[in-house]
Amino acid sequence: MPSDCFLDKAIMKLTFYSCTLAALFFSTSTLIVRAESFSKGVVVSVSQPGSDAGLKILKSGGNAVDAAIATAFALAVTHPAAGNIGGGGFMVVHPPVGKGEPTIFEYRENAPKAAFETVFKKTDGMFTHKVSGVPGTVKGLALAHQRFGSKPWAELLIPAIELAEKGFPVSRQLANSLNGLLSTSKEFEELQRVFKPINGTNQWQTNDILVQKDLGKTLERIAKFGPDEFYLGATADLIHNEMKMGGGLIGKDDLALYQARERKPIKLEYKGFSIYGSPPPSSGAITLGLMLNMIEPIDIKKMGRWSPETFHLLIETMKRAFCERARHLGDQGFVDIPGTLLDKEFAKKLAASINPQKATPSADLANDFNISKESDSTTHFSIVDNKGMAVSNTYTLEQSYGSKVMVRGAGFLLNNEMLDFNWFPGETNKSGRIGTKANLIQPGKKMLSSQTPVIVAKNGSPYLVTGSPGSRTIINTVFNIIINVIDFEMTAQEAIDSARLHHQWFPDKTYFEGANNSKYEADMKKLRSMGHDISSRNQGDAHSILIDPKTKLLHPGLDHRIEGGLAGY
Repeated sequence: MPSDCFLDKAIMKLTFYSCTLAALFFSTSTLIVRAESFSKGVVVSVSQPGSDAGLKILKSGGNAVDAAIATAFALAVTHPAAGNIGGGGFMVVHPPVGKGEPTIFEYRENAPKAAFETVFKKTDGMFTHKVSGVPGTVKGLALAHQRFGSKPWAELLIPAIELAEKGFPVSRQLANSLNGLLSTSKEFEELQRVFKPINGTNQWQTNDILVQKDLGKTLERIAKFGPDEFYLGATADLIHNEMKMGGGLIGKDDLALYQARERKPIKLEYKGFSIYGSPPPSSGAITLGLMLNMIEPIDIKKMGRWSPETFHLLIETMKRAFCERARHLGDQGFVDIPGTLLDKEFAKKLAASINPQKATPSADLANDFNISKESDSTTHFSIVDNKGMAVSNTYTLEQSYGSKVMVRGAGFLLNNEMLDFNWFPGETNKSGRIGTKANLIQPGKKMLSSQTPVIVAKNGSPYLVTGSPGSRTIINTVFNIIINVIDFEMTAQEAIDSARLHHQWFPDKTYFEGANNSKYEADMKKLRSMGHDISSRNQGDAHSILIDPKTKLLHPGLDHRIEGGLAGY
């Protein structure tokens, strides 16, 4: 919702930029405003201050890429669990019609030079200096700015700098998140110092002010000296010192040599729509395309969105696509990826192996694997401007608050993205550990990602901007949203609110958000009788925008599974 919307006891005053209201929901603790449409520009993200930062740039004449850069830096301040300058990600840009082709800015982290295939042992933890890959966010945002930016680089960091140095009121969700972090991460002294509550207690409360002076100084340096400051200047020195003190793998050469890349997008065609997504090291677009190709010949609308037949088809499709993902996908600079993965005939053969009456055990799909016996934080935002430029951006620290290593004196967290490599060659097990060759560790290699920011186009114009956090669930969250919009003709908000389904091959288990809902009781009973193991859990945080092809009005889909920030005019 816009930042100047507030609730004061029984008096509610709302100021909107220029939108029409579809619904208004409020309680004593929260106010959720859902806007039906905006005419000039909209930003949707997990954080209201983050979205406001992007809107400020749009309203001052910046384009969607300018706003994306401002939002990304602001989220590094206001959503520290995943917003970052110490991580990496992917940005999809669809220029205004007639102004060029869609493109990808890939700024995934990579393995340091000191890393090698068996650098990790089973005793290594998930929250150490050693698990950090070389950060790519600042270089990636800079590359997008170099290509499309219309405002000065330093101006785009002003909102984030102000949020860091002056502070901002923490939401209920952020207060709870920080309290949980501090209670479970007592060994991380710098993290404890930076996020220590300032209210005289040991607990953050809603509307307490979070100030991050060290992060503000870092952002000021990046604004003043440019993006190279992070990789070559004082910030690089602080990262290097942190690595030396904690036994990390990143050296000064790793930072100096890091490169973000502009890449040609994967283009998928599905039922008259074009879908643009990231190529490897993201596994998202290829896996998504394989699933869409498998179901395209089938009229799933006729089957019904919540029929057991539709559930079964989607589960079995996911299962097969994720098996191929494990078999083939990795950093394309290091492995050869078969072009047949997006061939519709290949998808047709995979689909033909689905037994319509019975679940296929995951192990049966991988006779060529050695299956061993047994012994998540990302964030996404979407932006569309008044010229029709659209941006879909997903970036991450890997797990919530990344490695939990706060760079001393710099005020930001480092990622633990090295977890996304296959640590143990040849060891694939039924609990979900993957040991296939394509994603083994090599110096300079980028770890395989599930990030799936996409832009769906119709007749050459952006139609749907979407993506999500959620580790391997990301791909299936985007898959759910796309079929909700295209096949079942849902609105953006309906598609976002709809219950989500996930299967990732191993473990051989299905997750459905409505599994415990009586509405789906008969469906769940039928699916279990077919051999599906189904449980319930929340999935994703997919802030999306739907553009009406006729009116060009922008319809946001705000996801409240974590919290949502909507800003438009």
